[in-house]
Amino acid sequence: MNYNLARRVVAEALATAILLAAVVGSGIMAERLAGGNIAITLLANTVATGAALVALILAFGPVSGAHLNPAVTLSFASRSEIPWRDAGAYVFAQLAGAAAGVVTANLMFSLPPIFFSRHARNGVAQLCSEFVATFGLVLVIQSCAKLQSRMIAFAVGAYITAAYWFTASTSFANPAVTLARSLTDTFTGLRPVDVPLFLLAQLFGAAAATLLTRWLIPVASPGSSNE
Repeated sequence: MNYNLARRVVAEALATAILLAAVVGSGIMAERLAGGNIAITLLANTVATGAALVALILAFGPVSGAHLNPAVTLSFASRSEIPWRDAGAYVFAQLAGAAAGVVTANLMFSLPPIFFSRHARNGVAQLCSEFVATFGLVLVIQSCAKLQSRMIAFAVGAYITAAYWFTASTSFANPAVTLARSLTDTFTGLRPVDVPLFLLAQLFGAAAATLLTRWLIPVASPGSSNE
């Protein structure tokens, strides 16, 4: 079934809001229950995020594609797989949904709806991590979309679960997530001052992955050989 733009945009906003509620809410809950054990806190946050991604992509993928991420949307738009006008609407919906999800998570745990993070995440290691995390995520999504589309939900959930642990930044890999997580001074937060460089690293990572998949898995034209 083909859904009109309004339905697809609402799906993107709603799914991104639920994702951020899961990310931030599980971080708050885990921190409160883990007794100061950061490893346990991160593990609980990781499992909740990975599971939420699988569920949301399965639920909303048939409606909007379940991008939930401006970097993913821009990657598809650059390959002419989504119109640029639609991409702009998707990105706006993702940003608004992400902010709403963080506000919801804060309120669910009796915190101020918005209180800016003081959690410093800066330096070369963090930025390198965000480049790698976003590069890998877009590479996985683009490859699965063209070769194993039914497996995207599980691939994305698995990749983000792993990337929480193999990157120094715990893998934001998403401009909407990055901006929204500056609105909560909890375990998953990020200082607003650190946001711009995170966004830059993510966009470069997404661009690099898009260029690589354009060569690795080219879009075949009628009569072409792909060699």
